[in-house]
Amino acid sequence: MARSKSAPLEPGAIPWLLAAALATAAPHAAHLPLWLSLSVGAALLWRAWLWRTDSPLPPRALLAVVALTGVAAIGWQFRTLLGRDCGVALIVFFMAMKPLEMRTRRDSTALVMLGFFLLLTHYFYSQSIVTGLWLLAATTLLVAALIRLHGGGQPARVIVRDAALLLAQSLPLMLILFLLFPRVAGPLWGLPQDAHAGLSGLSDRMSPGSLNRLIESGSIAFRVEFAGELPPQTSLYWRGPVLDDYDGLTWSVPPSGARPPATAPLIESRGKNYRYVSTLEANNQRWLLALDLPLERPAGSMLARRFETLAREPLRTRARFAFSSAPDFIANRDEDPALLLQSLRLPAQLNPRSRKLAQSWRAQFASPQQISDQALRFFAHNDFIYTLRPPLLGQNAVDDFLFATRRGFCEHYASAYVVLMRAAGVPARVVTGYQGGELNPVDGYLTVRQSDAHAWAEIWIAGRGWQRVDPTASVAPSRIERGIDAALPASDPLPALVRIDSDWLRELRNHYEAANNRWNQWVLGYNPQRQRELLSRLGFTDPDWRNMSAALATLCAIALTIVAIATLRQRQRATPAQRAWRRFCTRLKKQGMAREDWEGPLAFAARVAREKPPLATICFKAASLFAQLHYGTGTPAQLQELKDCTRRLPSSWRKIR
Repeated sequence: MARSKSAPLEPGAIPWLLAAALATAAPHAAHLPLWLSLSVGAALLWRAWLWRTDSPLPPRALLAVVALTGVAAIGWQFRTLLGRDCGVALIVFFMAMKPLEMRTRRDSTALVMLGFFLLLTHYFYSQSIVTGLWLLAATTLLVAALIRLHGGGQPARVIVRDAALLLAQSLPLMLILFLLFPRVAGPLWGLPQDAHAGLSGLSDRMSPGSLNRLIESGSIAFRVEFAGELPPQTSLYWRGPVLDDYDGLTWSVPPSGARPPATAPLIESRGKNYRYVSTLEANNQRWLLALDLPLERPAGSMLARRFETLAREPLRTRARFAFSSAPDFIANRDEDPALLLQSLRLPAQLNPRSRKLAQSWRAQFASPQQISDQALRFFAHNDFIYTLRPPLLGQNAVDDFLFATRRGFCEHYASAYVVLMRAAGVPARVVTGYQGGELNPVDGYLTVRQSDAHAWAEIWIAGRGWQRVDPTASVAPSRIERGIDAALPASDPLPALVRIDSDWLRELRNHYEAANNRWNQWVLGYNPQRQRELLSRLGFTDPDWRNMSAALATLCAIALTIVAIATLRQRQRATPAQRAWRRFCTRLKKQGMAREDWEGPLAFAARVAREKPPLATICFKAASLFAQLHYGTGTPAQLQELKDCTRRLPSSWRKIR
């Protein structure tokens, strides 16, 4: 059989298709190479110019060369043709190339289907409310393009309205599938080489400048909801990796840092305890960033030897964890001698001036607490400056910092303090994490950003255990009391979200972040655990895939039935001409001439003329007027004539026989 040809593409549908292609591809410009984004824009503009000037499409041989060149360039850019980023780049490139060969409806339908698939890929990079709203608008545009493609020329508002109505009819099914379809734990994209690319957060290593890069980010690290009052701002230390190895430049987590301790750490609370639920963003790390120090932690987590709270697996999706913590504590009055020895090690022959200073303190003061106090006085009284733009340091980095530059931020002060303590014979280590947070008055959550990243120190004193010491507070107390924005000069780089001075802008940010938090908690956070809780409340005592599938099928069938009935019963709103014609036909029915549903106006008038000749003239006139009003370009005067035809009909057949 000869292959049937697809209908040619109507020129009026091309702008809709180009707009749909642009809407689905444009957001990817944020993470695609600039040359590729410019190429995609140029290809769509080229196709728009061809449509505008009614010019022929480029030859297929030229398109083949361009396509092969583009695929080769993308492969060279990403060094592969596999993976998330490269795959998305290829789809965006094909979306731009497809309009240049569109000649038939089949080609255009393929472009729309490619657009639906491309929309899914946006969730690989962002799952925010803004992304969802954009994709909803783009989906409406794709459906509108299909309507224009197959429904012919119509006013744009009618096309968009019909597309929105079609999507609205799918809402019940969407809600049922969202609630009942089995949830899968884990990231949306599962290729190991790029599943978690771009995730930011703390590292297990700290060298000069590493926290600086993190502090310059305004993205949210986690949110906390306290059960009751909040701790004081000066007690908000969120514990991350503890760094105990030092090579003279870089602090790092010891190889044994993630191992469970031989004996459980002993933490004693010396004040009020706080209960809270923390919602952590995905960071591909195991640290759960509990308030320092946790007394109760989530099931399945572990309290490591240095008091970090560790999950079983790296955190690859947003997750909620419940804690109870004591900001004022005594930790491990008795400590493992091997761990204390680890906290005294320093590289040989580095930072001689710092060693000499610390040894003089050791000879002068009798207790570790007095040595620590002297170090804090040294920072407070020697013109140290807190800044995110410190000078570069040499091989003896601590000596350079303490005696030459005296400019730095938290990692410099924590590192120098710990080196001084170790040189004086006091066990000490660096703790990294976050300090502070900002309460959002809209939803009551404490928001902790990457810009709140911080480093402090711990020293061990016999009989008193590990004590938190923050040398940054001696130099810039406002950093601990009011946040990093209050401690830095205006010239230092900080994200705009942190340095908002306007009250209405801050209020707008708070409302947006509160709405985004609700979206995260109730939509993106609808995980297998929450699904089981919901199903249990609905009466599923032990939900499994069988009864979930049965409920899903039943509710989908009910929803489809309701939508079908509503669609079938929906009657089109009658126009004035239709109402006038119906009144005329009702009067004719009293004369014994009932119009069938399938009869058009002229066919009905012809039957009346055959069966009731005296009514032929007035019936043909009324049918002609209605045809012009309903199918043509009738006038108000013709509508009035149609109404007059109804009034001129006799009240009964006998009067005109």
